[in-house]
Amino acid sequence: MRFASLGSGSRGNSTLIEHGDTLLMIDNGFSIKETDKRMVKLGVTAEDISAILVTHEHGDHASGVARYAKRYDIPVWASHGTARMVKNLATIQIFNSHKPFDLGEFSIEPVLVPHDAREPTQFVFRANTLKLGVMTDIGSITPHMAGVLTGCDALLLECNYDRDMLVNGPYPESVKRRVLGHWGHLDNQQAIGLLEQLDIDKLQHLVLAHISKKNNSHELVLDSVSAAIQCDRAWLQVIDQDEGLAWCNIEKNTQSKNILHA
Repeated sequence: MRFASLGSGSRGNSTLIEHGDTLLMIDNGFSIKETDKRMVKLGVTAEDISAILVTHEHGDHASGVARYAKRYDIPVWASHGTARMVKNLATIQIFNSHKPFDLGEFSIEPVLVPHDAREPTQFVFRANTLKLGVMTDIGSITPHMAGVLTGCDALLLECNYDRDMLVNGPYPESVKRRVLGHWGHLDNQQAIGLLEQLDIDKLQHLVLAHISKKNNSHELVLDSVSAAIQCDRAWLQVIDQDEGLAWCNIEKNTQSKNILHA
């Protein structure tokens, strides 16, 4: 299994996950032109995509879905609530957000998350004994979330903001309340709190995503997370809004050698 990102942040999000003959796109918040340009950098094209999964209807995740799916005749999957909110889609496949489903060579477990959208889901992907969790746009941690993410071989996790930077930053108070709220986004310490609940011994990749340019920094995220979970800072990866993330391969029967236990 392997995964990559076209970019992550308030100006657009899209993740690619591939196993065997199945290539899935998770969200698309970019224009057709920008999506194709970023896909070329990763060595794939729209014709390679088996399906697009939509986590929720917010523009930075869904604004490009309908146009891209229509242009290249790609099937789209979403929860019932999200499907009702995504505009301009002629057809959409509905998954039950409480039940795993199969798509190509993947078994996919939707995970309902606290976020200010109609029926937002994140996902755990399984293929050939490998397990990848994708978790962004989360306002708070739930016991179910921690349960399904434990034992992942790779995890893409939101670290949206530093609380002090947000509180003292330029955003209007209404936006600050939304981001800080139960239905907003994860801050660095909340993400660390989730990681501390998980069995991360198998993690080959820990990728930190949806990092705010105004209320966080890559350096701060890397310093905070590496100190908390006692790992080599260079082992962690961050997704850049403009550059995305190159392909990360997840191998079978590989024990992570990067977590430095006390």
